[in-house]
Amino acid sequence: MAAQRHYEELARQLSAIGTVKRMLGRVLPTDCPSGSAIVLMLLDRYGEMRMSKLAELLDIDMSVTSRHVAHVADRGWVDRKPDPLDRRSRLLSINPSGRALLGQVSERYTEALASCLSDWSDEDVDRLNELLARLRSSFGDTRSRALPHQAETSITRTPSQR
Repeated sequence: MAAQRHYEELARQLSAIGTVKRMLGRVLPTDCPSGSAIVLMLLDRYGEMRMSKLAELLDIDMSVTSRHVAHVADRGWVDRKPDPLDRRSRLLSINPSGRALLGQVSERYTEALASCLSDWSDEDVDRLNELLARLRSSFGDTRSRALPHQAETSITRTPSQR
């Protein structure tokens, strides 16, 4: 187990991550705040789902999830259709317009990260990715676990494809 001073330094470093997130948020298209980008990314990654599953993946309240979904739906980036198993529920899915925007977002994020981390080695970036995934897993991040309908595909994907 790490010494107390290591955890104190980790707490300071994690609190400073907000600066990095805000900088990355500035590269997003003006009509696509970070919450909307994350909704699109999750729908693209995990496929069609109910809003309750999306809220679980986002780890936020249903009312906040509903606002994010309304934003992306109003802009035509996702489709909502009745759930055949429960007509009271809606199934959400990213559509071609949303995928196109997500491609832009991904490109902008990648360019910003590549620019800011240009003096990092590939090994350093890989190690950071491994450690961040481990940190999320230690905190029980639901996105680090496959959804039931993805169990087979997640086995065949490499970590960089997940």
